[in-house]
Amino acid sequence: MTQIQDKRRALTPEALTMMDTIARTGSFAAAAREMGRVPSALTYSVRQLEDALDVLLFDRSSRQAVLTSAGQELLIEGRRLLQELDAVANRVRRIATGWESELTMVVDDAIARRAVFDLMEAFYAQRCEDGTAPPTRLKLRVEVLAGTWEALLHGEADLALGVPAPSASSSIHCEPAGDLEFAFCVAPHHPLAALPEPLTAAQIAEHRIVAVADSARMLTPITVGLLPGQDVLTMPSVATKLEALLRGLGCGSLPTSVVRRHVEAGRLVRKATYEGRRASVMHYAWRDSGQAPGRGLAWWLERLRNETTRRALLEQHEGLLL
Repeated sequence: MTQIQDKRRALTPEALTMMDTIARTGSFAAAAREMGRVPSALTYSVRQLEDALDVLLFDRSSRQAVLTSAGQELLIEGRRLLQELDAVANRVRRIATGWESELTMVVDDAIARRAVFDLMEAFYAQRCEDGTAPPTRLKLRVEVLAGTWEALLHGEADLALGVPAPSASSSIHCEPAGDLEFAFCVAPHHPLAALPEPLTAAQIAEHRIVAVADSARMLTPITVGLLPGQDVLTMPSVATKLEALLRGLGCGSLPTSVVRRHVEAGRLVRKATYEGRRASVMHYAWRDSGQAPGRGLAWWLERLRNETTRRALLEQHEGLLL
């Protein structure tokens, strides 16, 4: 029993945070600087943790902070435990005040950022009973395709905007936001611009396609529009994909509202393809604990029930593309 208690005492939030910092920064020295400690003290703390658990957490033969298999497992489970501790703290805060201490929203990169900022502005403009702004801290992160769903599924976000194809989960509630229409475009000087429509799969496959990389780290990434054997230029965001298309570096599809002004100005040419009209049903989803949502999340869900709001999130790309 004493040995078990020693292990429990060793697995403190501070120790788990230390492991996370060392793994993230890649060295004891860098982790020590970030944590405001000296490297020797950090090394001593790691040795104490290893002694308590009776395992080797780092490979001493490497000059870098390389985790052993046991260390990797502790890192994964430690991060999960830290998230659970944060969830408990948030839950206690919500029960006490009705407001979450923090609300994390994950937004797919295809969602109109301008509409998201309009909603955030309206959120901060509301007033509590004492006349102050909501105490909930908003945290926004941007992901792509399956990465959006992954962030919500793994508890890294409370609300997701722009989930393309959600999977079944009893802990997550999902609602359709509407259709996001895509337009296949090329630069005026691209070889496909002069071909008759609709373009065939064989014609498109002969040319490089520009794609946005799925940001999922553990779920199977989603691939959209890539034909067998086709050359691909992978970009990190919708904005960089748009720039690549404007420069004629390849062909590809983007939300119609993203390319509309460029098509109207002649900077891009929209081409009909063998696929016909292409649209994806986008969703918004949130973590459902079985209890009433906190006041922050409830505010967002109330706004998202409005069709005009949902349409703006899918169409209002002009003027702000980050």
